[in-house]
Amino acid sequence: IIALVFSITARGAWELYWRSKGYFPNLDDDKYLWAKTRAKVEKATENDVVLVGSSRVLFDIQLDVWEKMTGVRPIQLANPGASPLPVFHDLVENTDFKGTVIVGVTPPIFFSTTYPQAPPWSRAFSRVQFYEDQTYAQKFNYSLSVPLQNTFAFISADEEEWHDDLNLKALLKTIQIDDRIKTMPPFYRFQEINIDRNVRMKDRMVTDTAFAGTVKTVWKAFMSGEMPPPDKEGTMAYFLADAEKFKARGGKIILLRCPSDGFFRDLENKGFPRKDFWDLLVEKAGVPAYHFEDYAQLQNLNIPEWSHLSAESADKFTEELLKLLQKDGITDLKIQ
Repeated sequence: IIALVFSITARGAWELYWRSKGYFPNLDDDKYLWAKTRAKVEKATENDVVLVGSSRVLFDIQLDVWEKMTGVRPIQLANPGASPLPVFHDLVENTDFKGTVIVGVTPPIFFSTTYPQAPPWSRAFSRVQFYEDQTYAQKFNYSLSVPLQNTFAFISADEEEWHDDLNLKALLKTIQIDDRIKTMPPFYRFQEINIDRNVRMKDRMVTDTAFAGTVKTVWKAFMSGEMPPPDKEGTMAYFLADAEKFKARGGKIILLRCPSDGFFRDLENKGFPRKDFWDLLVEKAGVPAYHFEDYAQLQNLNIPEWSHLSAESADKFTEELLKLLQKDGITDLKIQ
């Protein structure tokens, strides 16, 4: 009994300590949550919507707004820093889904590679593989972990390995050792996620420019140095083959280019000229496509770290995108 009381007291003190540091309970966007969401596709109908892409689709399309306006809650399968191609291929080859798939196109990632070991590919494919291989025991254990993640701030171990995670590995990284070689600046979690994988940028990114600056520093570090050349032909051929198969069974595809700004937009315009990448993809795919540069209502939004919309701007972006989809009559979605 004494040991139990001590254990409870220690855990309570540990929780209160981290709460005093500004930490709060939050789900981890890991392979378990992705697999739980992917399972929804098995029962999805032709009226449903699936989102694939990288982190801009995660941040910029708000599920609550979409559901409020249409009565349909999208299935969010986008992955940060990952190509949408492995996930779209999984939908085409391993499901009978023939609803609407919105494919986010972040040029440096979409056109990056089809090489299995390359990070943009493996990050997405590993989650697809986990979904196929997941055991009942793993599903059960995860169902038990969700209430704990939603209750305790000190349970924080996202696969992204954020600098402010509360696990031993992350805490050891905060120890300053003079002769330690630092390869990357600290990367702080700047978003929140719920059980449906609806992601919203933290308000602090808007109110604290110094905090937003830490994310910008990470982006510059990520993109510095030599980058592998894009595989435009390979990625485009891979996607187009799946797109034709999906359309042939009655599925609908919408290509979406979410907003970017500053450093990222300059990099994308220089390394991935629109006419050579986006425009060519749209022409060959023959599907509805929306580029933020083409619509005034999708521009002049708040992008605190050049790549993802603030929560308020994401709400507006989702609303305006839906109005465009309805105006163009390209989906069966009806705004309520």
